[in-house]
Amino acid sequence: MADLVVGPRLVIPGGELAERFSRSSGPGGQGVNTTDSRVELSFDVAGSPSLPEDLRTRLLDRLAGRLSGGVLTIAASEHRAQLANREAARERLAAVLREAAAPPPPGRKRSRPSRGAKERRLAAKKRRGELKRGRGGRFDDR
Repeated sequence: MADLVVGPRLVIPGGELAERFSRSSGPGGQGVNTTDSRVELSFDVAGSPSLPEDLRTRLLDRLAGRLSGGVLTIAASEHRAQLANREAARERLAAVLREAAAPPPPGRKRSRPSRGAKERRLAAKKRRGELKRGRGGRFDDR
C-alpha cells in the first residue's frame, strides 16, 4: 500500500495502515450482495513509530472520542467501486489527521482600554446619570 501524505511534515507509511473490506449497503443493485466494496481504513495512532512524540500526544488528545484502543478507523461505502471507496477512506483519514495535528491557535494578547476609551465611557455614564436624574417625580415645579 502507498504512503499517506497528510501534510508537508507528516507522511504515514503504507505499512502502518490496515484495510478491511466488507459488503456495503447503498447503491449497486444486486451487486451489493456479492462484492466487498465497503472499506475500513485503520491507523494505530498510539503505537505508530512514524509520529513524533509531541504530535502523538496532540492527536491522542484531540481524537480521544474517535479512537478505539488508540486506533483511528475510517469507513467509506459511498461509492459502488471498492477502489473509489479506498481513495475516499484515505482522503478522509488524511483530512482528520491534518485537522487534529494543526497547532493550537496563539493565545489572546491582553490589552488595556485606552485613555480616550475610559474618558468616553465615563462621559456616557455621566450623561446617563443626568438623564435619569432629570426624570425626578416632582410635580410641584410645573
